[in-house]
Amino acid sequence: MYVLGIETSCDETAVAIYHAEKGLIAHTLHSQILTHNEYGGVVPELASRDHVRKLIPLINRVLRDSRLGSTDINGIAYTAGPGLMGALLVGAATARSLAWTWQIPAIAVHHMEGHLLAPMLEEQPPRFPFVALLISGGHTLLIEVSGMGRYCLLGESLDDAAGEAFDKTAKLLGLDYPGGPALSNLARQGNPRFKFPRPMTDRPGLDFSFSGLKTFTLNTYNTSNRSLQDKADIAFAFQQAIAETLTIKCKRALQQTGLSRLVVAGGVSANQEIRRQLERMSEKAGADIFFPRPEFCTDNGAMIAYAGCRRLQAGQTQDLNIFARPRWPMNELLNA
Repeated sequence: MYVLGIETSCDETAVAIYHAEKGLIAHTLHSQILTHNEYGGVVPELASRDHVRKLIPLINRVLRDSRLGSTDINGIAYTAGPGLMGALLVGAATARSLAWTWQIPAIAVHHMEGHLLAPMLEEQPPRFPFVALLISGGHTLLIEVSGMGRYCLLGESLDDAAGEAFDKTAKLLGLDYPGGPALSNLARQGNPRFKFPRPMTDRPGLDFSFSGLKTFTLNTYNTSNRSLQDKADIAFAFQQAIAETLTIKCKRALQQTGLSRLVVAGGVSANQEIRRQLERMSEKAGADIFFPRPEFCTDNGAMIAYAGCRRLQAGQTQDLNIFARPRWPMNELLNA
């Protein structure tokens, strides 16, 4: 089974082909960073228009790179949500149209399930069951994963997600878009001068809250001299607080579930300090930890193709309606 995967949820147009037995065949991605950089964030209408321009050429490219034709494709998977409505509709409409034309099934994939399963693309994928930490621009989730589609939500962000907190903090420090990587680079020049709070770690539970940390960062910045070194020290303290908070919650989740495998995925999982702290915690706890390769931490078509392939193999089918949900809570997918 060859499955074509399409990802257009935000500011990356990505396409991949995955084979049920041979694995990942080809993948390609177009980033819109340069398009949105001057605005300091993603402009939804510009994102949608760029997806329209780039999607079909990228599909043709992966077919050409894999030396396959349309008659070789057995199914299409596309990101149906969550994400920007206009961007999602580009991928959904294209996927459904191609599926109807090629007379093959198409299946909607939850964006965060794609991230959750991204480590399965590695040479040494994790075995079920495991605890998954999903950290992206819009989501921070802790999930107990018993198998494909068998998920139990353990905790989630009650306000700003970790990636959102990174981006907003970078913006208040005057850093370029995308803010997360820029803040991490600045933090390398910082010193352990400030002590920031570790939100919601002084009470039981596995939920997250980062809006207060963002406010604490703003107040610290406003009372500083706002020098480059001040910014670096603040970035260092902020990143340490995020990394340690995530680590504390993951340790609790492993203890609560009794599991010994931790999967960390999503765009923020590429952050080296977060990886370092989670790896150190896992080693002390006697747990195995798994990350996707850096290129599959951010949005990509490979994870969508993989998730769609597994669901199609399980016999799941959907009608011809174009399905897109900008807001699609993960708990509505649990045990789907």
